[in-house]
Amino acid sequence: MQTLALAIPAKASRRPKAYLPREHGATAMLLTPIFSVALLARTWHWSELAVLVAAVAALSAKDPAVLLIRQRWMGKQKPPQPSTALQWLFGWSVVLIASVSILLATWPLKAFFAVGAAIATFGCLVILVNLKNRQRSTLFQIASAAALTSTSLATCITALGSIASWCWWFWGLIAMQASAGILVVHARLDARIALRKAVAASQQFRRAAQVALALLLCAAVAAVVLRRASIALALALAAAGYAFDLVRQKDSISLQMPLTKVGQQALLLSILYSALLIAGLW
Repeated sequence: MQTLALAIPAKASRRPKAYLPREHGATAMLLTPIFSVALLARTWHWSELAVLVAAVAALSAKDPAVLLIRQRWMGKQKPPQPSTALQWLFGWSVVLIASVSILLATWPLKAFFAVGAAIATFGCLVILVNLKNRQRSTLFQIASAAALTSTSLATCITALGSIASWCWWFWGLIAMQASAGILVVHARLDARIALRKAVAASQQFRRAAQVALALLLCAAVAAVVLRRASIALALALAAAGYAFDLVRQKDSISLQMPLTKVGQQALLLSILYSALLIAGLW
C-alpha cells in the first residue's frame, strides 16, 4: 500500500480547496445572535435573510482574500491553486454585494452607512492582522468576538428599522460570553501545545480567560440585583462552564480530548446561554 501511494503523483490526489466557513466557533458567534434577535424582535422581515447571507459571505471571503494579498503584495511564495482562491473570492464578493444591496434598499441610510463603515474598518483590520500573523493578540480576539456578535444589531435594524434598547443589552451580554469562550479555547490550545512539547504552557490566554470569567460573575451579581433571574443564571452558567474547562485543562487526559468534542460542548453552552438571555429579555 505504501509503495502504491508513493507511485501516485501528488497532483492526482489534490482537490481544489473549498473556501467555506471552517472556524466553527466563529460561525456560531456569527449566526447565533441572528436567530436569537429574530426571536426577540417578535416580527420577521424577509431581508433578514440578507443579513444571514452577508455574514456568511464576509466570513468566507476572508481566507482567499488574505491568501491572495500575501502572494500579490508581500512577495510570498505562490499559493497552491491561486485561481481557485480567486474564483471563491469573486463568488463570495458577488454574494456579499448582492446581500448588501438588499440591505441598502431596506435599511435607513444613516444606519446603513454607520454599520457599513464599522464593518469595513474591522474587515481591513482583520486582513492586516492576518498579514502580520498577529491573530493571537488577546485584544484582537476580544474585538473579534464583539464584531462577530454584532450581527445581532444588524438583525434588529432589519426587523425593526432601528436598534432597540434590549438589543444593546443582548449584544453586550453575548459578546462577553463569546470573548470568554475564545480566551478559554486559546488557553486550551496553548496547554495542548505545551503538553506535546513537554514545556510549560503560556499563561497569556489563561489569565485573560480568568479575568473574563470574573467579569461574567460580576455581571451575574448585577443581574440578580436588577431581578433578572434568567440573565443571572445565563451568566453564572457560562462562568461555571468555562471555569470547569480551565480546571480540566490541567489534566493531560482531558487535553487529549478531540477539539471537535470540545467545540460541541462549547456550542451547547452557547445555545443554553442564548436561550436564557432570550427568556430574560422577552
